Order: sequence, then structure tokens, then C-alpha cells
Amino acid sequence: MASFGMQPNQAGLPLHAGDGGTLSTITDARLKRCNAGACALHAIQGLLMLGASQGIPSVKAFTKQLTTSYLVYDKATKALVSETKNIGSVEIGVAAAIFLLLSAVAHGLVLLNWSGYLLDLSRGINRTRWYEYALSSSVMICAIAMLFGCYDIGSLILMFVVNASMNLFGLMMERLNPPERTKVDWTPFWFGCIAGAAPWIVVMSYFLGGGNFSQIPGFVYGILFGYFLFFNTFPVNMVLQYARVGKWADYRFGELSYIALSLWSKSFLAWLVFGGTFQPNGN
Repeated sequence: MASFGMQPNQAGLPLHAGDGGTLSTITDARLKRCNAGACALHAIQGLLMLGASQGIPSVKAFTKQLTTSYLVYDKATKALVSETKNIGSVEIGVAAAIFLLLSAVAHGLVLLNWSGYLLDLSRGINRTRWYEYALSSSVMICAIAMLFGCYDIGSLILMFVVNASMNLFGLMMERLNPPERTKVDWTPFWFGCIAGAAPWIVVMSYFLGGGNFSQIPGFVYGILFGYFLFFNTFPVNMVLQYARVGKWADYRFGELSYIALSLWSKSFLAWLVFGGTFQPNGN
């Protein structure tokens, strides 16, 4: 594995250890700027949403209920029957803000532990990224599921954990495939694909179950297809990174791609979901 220290190229530009013994022209300073910029932009947007979600009555009132189901004994029929009750509610505006603020916190932690971050990158790993994705994307998929009518707390917990597991398989992918590898072990990637598909099956079952597609607000379609599109750019980035296609042969280029994808996709989706709170609340 190449040394992590800077080395000059023929033009005198600093080079850093990339992947597979290659050298990267993506400097520590550039990575720091990108992480700091992403931290600031995520934080600004998240705090604006959080403030609006508490300061604008219609946004604060846009909530989706949480329910739980259980069996009770019906004396009349002498049988166990299912009953459902409300156990609380979720403010969708707050969920959208948390989605962004989790990313801001993650980039902040990277900046605070900069030497550890760089050491991890030299090993082809970014632990903070996967832990943050495990939390933030799970918050978003559950919020989207609630917009489509999934209110059962048990189902939402399972969706959260399965989606988080998908991202933790990403971390396992990096741990099992260090830069000095001679062959890629794709097992964690395929397991992650299986885990990642499960919440989408649930969301689509609610989307298709009603059948009244003409009555679904346009922003809901935007959320569904927008999230699905951005959702799949992340595994594409991983495939390009581990197949070492073009610039992705440099792990640091893949890292910058993750930062950009995270900022673009999360900003777009968070504002789309937040914009939905201005719609009539059907809860």
C-alpha cells in the first residue's frame, strides 16, 4: 500500500495516496474545504427548516400519526380480534430538518477528527459516512413511508433497522476490500442491495395499494421518484469505485463524489418533503 504522505509529481503538485497503490491529486485541503462546505450548507438548511417547522403553524400542524395494533378478546364473538390505537405523531417538517442536521453533524465530526479521517481514507474506509447514512437515510425512508400511509410503529421500526443495515453493509464492503486487494469481495454489496430493496417494497405496496393515482399530490410523486433516483446513485458510485473505473480508481475521488451526492440529493429531497408540509394535512 502506498505511503499516505504527500509526494510531488513532475509538475511539483502535491500527491496523496489513492487506491491500489496509486497517487491522488485530491489534496487534504480540498477534502477539508468540501467537508466544511457540506457541513455549513447542511446545517444552514436544516436549521432554517427546523425554525420554520416550529414557527409556521401550518407546517407544525402537518403531522402523521403513529399507531400500534394488538389483539383483544371479544366477548361477543369469543375470539381474538385486532385493534389499532394512536400512540403519537411525527412532525414531517422536523423529520426533514433532522435528515439534514444529521449530515451536518457527521461532517462536523470529520473536521474535529481530521487526522483519523485521513488515516481511514488511506485504508479505503470512511466510517463516519456509513454511520451517518444509516441514521439519516433511515429517517427519510420512514418519513416517506408515512407520507404514503404507513403509520404502524412496528413496520416503521423494521424499515429503519433494515435500511440502516443496508448502509452498514457499505461499511463492511470497505473493510473487506482494502486498497491493496487483488480481488473485490462483492458479498456485502449484494447483501446491502437485498436489505435496501425491502423498504422500497413496503413503500410501493402503499403507493400501489390505493389505486387512486390521479388524486395523489404532485409533490408525492416527486418525492417517490426523486428519492429512488438519488437512492441508486450511491450504489453506482460504489460500483465505479471498486471496479476502479476511470477517476474512481482513486478512492479520494469516490469520497468527493459521496460528499457531492449527499449534498445534492439530501438538499433536494429535504426541501421536497418540507414543501409537502404546505399541502392540506390528511392525517
